[in-house]
Amino acid sequence: MATTANIHAPLGAATILHVVDAFTNVFSNAAEWNTSRKTRKALSDLSDTQLEDIGLCRADIEKI
Repeated sequence: MATTANIHAPLGAATILHVVDAFTNVFSNAAEWNTSRKTRKALSDLSDTQLEDIGLCRADIEKI
């Protein structure tokens, strides 16, 4: 019966995993920021009356 208890990851595998995780996090944060930016831009293009119809005011746009 073979066990995997004594098998180690190749040298540098953990470092590569951390680097990949860092790039993934950067990409995810950039995508989230861009979505938020687009939402703020779309809301900024609405008139005050349209914003009031959806329950927002100009000051609320900054918080999004």
